[in-house]
Amino acid sequence: MPRSFDMILQGGTVADHTGCSARDIGIAGGKIAGVGDLSGASAGETISVAGLHILPGVIDTQVHFREPGATQKEDLETGSRAAVLGGVTAVFEMPNTSPLTTSAAALEDKMVRAKGRMHCDFAFWVGGTHDNARDIPELERLPGAAGIKVFMGSSTGSLLVADDAGIASILSQTRRRAAFHSEDEFRLDERKMFRVTNDPSSHPVWRDETVALRATERLLRIAREKRAMIHVLHVSCGEEMDLLAAHKDIASVEVTPHHLTLSADDYARLGTKLQMNPPVRDKSHRGRLWFAVSQGIADILGSDHAPHTLEEKAKPYPQSPSGMTGVQTLVPVMLDHVNKGRLSLLQFIDMTSAGPARLFGIAGKGRIAVGYDADLTIVDMKRRATIENRWIASRCGWTPYDGKEVLGWPAGTIIRGQRVMWEGELVTPAQGQALRFCQAL
Repeated sequence: MPRSFDMILQGGTVADHTGCSARDIGIAGGKIAGVGDLSGASAGETISVAGLHILPGVIDTQVHFREPGATQKEDLETGSRAAVLGGVTAVFEMPNTSPLTTSAAALEDKMVRAKGRMHCDFAFWVGGTHDNARDIPELERLPGAAGIKVFMGSSTGSLLVADDAGIASILSQTRRRAAFHSEDEFRLDERKMFRVTNDPSSHPVWRDETVALRATERLLRIAREKRAMIHVLHVSCGEEMDLLAAHKDIASVEVTPHHLTLSADDYARLGTKLQMNPPVRDKSHRGRLWFAVSQGIADILGSDHAPHTLEEKAKPYPQSPSGMTGVQTLVPVMLDHVNKGRLSLLQFIDMTSAGPARLFGIAGKGRIAVGYDADLTIVDMKRRATIENRWIASRCGWTPYDGKEVLGWPAGTIIRGQRVMWEGELVTPAQGQALRFCQAL
């Protein structure tokens, strides 16, 4: 172990795959170079993190940063600023922008836009469509590509592959794990009469449990026929989770903080601010999602950060768009659940760092280990704070958690050995880089 480092984080509690214990971390050349007692080592900078926990950098694999095409809601700079202020070190950004990210040129455009503007590291999902299925073997291996994302049900944007033949054509080409918004478009069309004007609580009635279950049944059947690996995003209901539990050999599962924290009871308080696709459902489903977390059926956490302006959200339902902010609140909301005993800190780490790295083959990320990138989320597990709209760095400037008191708070964000956020302030200019993937190297 080298005895000289660029930086030493001293006196903190390291929480990683080995457990939680008092250890120092030495960083050199942007990578972790030593873990343990480094009291005898020298460093260009030594930072005391006494009383804090050091976690592997949190990776949020589902965010919508709206650029290009809808930058009145968000852009790559503001979205990534919100990410690092919330302790998130890397994101996968979604393809339903305008133009859609469905070609090599559109992906390259996002990569150019990100350079020098994104504060965290990044990758971009490429949308799978009827028209680009034959190009998928090349698209999913491009630099900066997180993989292929498919919308089986219509949400925000115009990406949609509703039919079995279209899904099959895409999964016959994928080699990496493909991600799916799994809602059945045909049932959504059939049930539009269940939407009640000015009543967002009718949203989960329209987009009922069968909408999700039917799409996931179809998706699993096709994935098994095509011998493809799939990732089902933002699972929202118990029946769907039971089904996925029987197919873990081919399907990984994401859950979101809002489906684990909020419930249909909150429509009366939040109105359209709670409107999401798939919807926030009643407390019985929330309980079954937590059971799936406890049993390891749910693999990872993603925020599904999907901002809209307050003016847009003020439109009467169902003209109001679905989506809410989430990337900045993922860490404090879920640490509050950790402190309340709903999941362990080690489970949180697996679902936000090791898990994403494992599922998607992210190179050099997701662990506190020598040779890995020095991506670290530093948290104060004992800090009690109130989430407020004024803290939200997203361009739209609001959160459904406004006024929520939490126990556990992000204190620092280190990316490739650079302090990016420290005690609530940005301290380094935007230096985000594209993530690398083992299957695309």
